[in-house]
Amino acid sequence: MKKPIAFVLNGTEVTADVRPHWRLIDLLRESLDHTGTKEGCGEGECGACTVLVDGRSINSCLFPALEVEGRAVTTIEGLLGPDNVLHPIQRAFVDEGGIQCGFCSPGMIMSTMALLDRNPDPTDEEIREALLGNLCRCTGYVQIVESVKRAAAALRESDHD
Repeated sequence: MKKPIAFVLNGTEVTADVRPHWRLIDLLRESLDHTGTKEGCGEGECGACTVLVDGRSINSCLFPALEVEGRAVTTIEGLLGPDNVLHPIQRAFVDEGGIQCGFCSPGMIMSTMALLDRNPDPTDEEIREALLGNLCRCTGYVQIVESVKRAAAALRESDHD
């Protein structure tokens, strides 16, 4: 038996019929066709499924879908600008080589968004701490940390424009 819910997804109000056992990732990928969010482990260990709920990063593989009723959810798809222009965080990851195979990238980018929303000028240590729940098998994290630093600088610069 499905239950109807309403919430804001990437700035747009949506309604969906949700099965009681669904996780947020199931709702996003299977019902709403937002497949940018990836499922790696299904146990909240890898961070590939990270999205923002009311501005906080969460593992969508652990978050009950029914809990988004009345809340705001932001996925990687929500960062693209008009004409598919990359968000400064996405652009920084591309420019600094923080994207290798790309599987962890949506989660890394969403965790970065949550970090930079609360701390626009993080230290390397603060970046590494914020990304602890996100695993990458390709980069060794150096490029990811550099990507976050570049994104932070770009966002600070755009705030002054």
